[in-house]
Amino acid sequence: MLLGCIADDFTGATDLANNLVRAGMRVVQTIGVPDDATTVEADAVVIALKSRTIEADAAVAQSLDALRWLRAHGARQIYFKVCSTFDSTERGNIGPVAEALADALDAPFVPVCPAFPENQRTVFKGHLFVGDLLLSDSSMRHHPLTPMTDASLVRVLQRQCRGRVGLVEHAVVRQGAEAVQARMSALQAEGARFGVVDAIANEDLMAMGRAFAALPLLVAGSGVAIGLPQNHGLAPSAAAAELPRVPGARAIVSGSCSAASNAQVVDFMQRGGEAFAVDPLRIAAGEDVAGAALAWAGGRLSEKPLLFYATAEPEAVKSVQARLGVEAAGALVERTLSAIARGLVERGVRQLVVAGGETSGACVQALQVPRMRIGPQIDPGVPWCHAQSPVAGAQGLLLALKSGNFGTVDFFTKAFGMLA
Repeated sequence: MLLGCIADDFTGATDLANNLVRAGMRVVQTIGVPDDATTVEADAVVIALKSRTIEADAAVAQSLDALRWLRAHGARQIYFKVCSTFDSTERGNIGPVAEALADALDAPFVPVCPAFPENQRTVFKGHLFVGDLLLSDSSMRHHPLTPMTDASLVRVLQRQCRGRVGLVEHAVVRQGAEAVQARMSALQAEGARFGVVDAIANEDLMAMGRAFAALPLLVAGSGVAIGLPQNHGLAPSAAAAELPRVPGARAIVSGSCSAASNAQVVDFMQRGGEAFAVDPLRIAAGEDVAGAALAWAGGRLSEKPLLFYATAEPEAVKSVQARLGVEAAGALVERTLSAIARGLVERGVRQLVVAGGETSGACVQALQVPRMRIGPQIDPGVPWCHAQSPVAGAQGLLLALKSGNFGTVDFFTKAFGMLA
């Protein structure tokens, strides 16, 4: 194993794996830490955790378990994958997990870069931009679980870390790998443990990849991944993304309330797609919403995809949270959507798109997916995958896990169009 990866949510894991596959690596993604007897033949293994929004101590413990498995199976370098919008709270979990991994690996200095320019995530002067907007001015300021109101990654990370956080500015990055290495060494000599690294284009990520080749630990979004396979003599190859064909009915389950997912839901319905709305208040009132959704699906399941969505505008989400509580509302929706996903697969769905990180985590757990082979990219950061699942039987199913903010407005239509 050339690279061992620990991702703090399930869509982030497929996002990372997608970029590694695009750059020529054969990648397997596991759902949670495999048991010790598990063997995986791949250039990179991505362990997907559901640790982004849990208590920091629990996130650290899960991440260290993943690290132990990866090291025991020969991983030469560790990649802690975080969200491209650096989703976190004032207390973590990025900083605490990063420090715990660094301590376990005796890593004296750790670069940090969530940039993914292809998906409009760039870092300049240590500030994270979403498109043309500072992170703090983007829709992420309204995130229901991790509202991001500070665009300075140095400040955000420093509030979570004991060790000092420095900056590798773009003026250095554009000079190439050797300049980046020299700046990291200088920061380490000045007492910094972490360094936020600027990146505004893919060329910056390729330079970083070369600069980071010998480091034991990286903390990054998925973008930095495109620069790592080159360190092992690997180049883009269509063979790395090949998946088996799996015919069957099609469906979409969307729990994300991001601006992108809202637009994708509207686009799908405007194109004539049939959809079932999942209302958290009906769930809270004791109604069997999952049962109603599956009954509605009934004879509708076919190659024409059906949409099941709890996606809503920010004000509607806040209203529900005010009545039910933030965590309770999220848990109710996740349980219902995951029950719908399982019921759909039991009824013959074999091509399934899931939108939203928390929703994806709940759905793959409900489907008892132990691992996935990563396939071709639908949009930057979102590939089709072949998932093993006892619910789907021996043939498995094709599964796409979409981060809420990712994908073009016609993503749902485009995804199934690739499988035609």
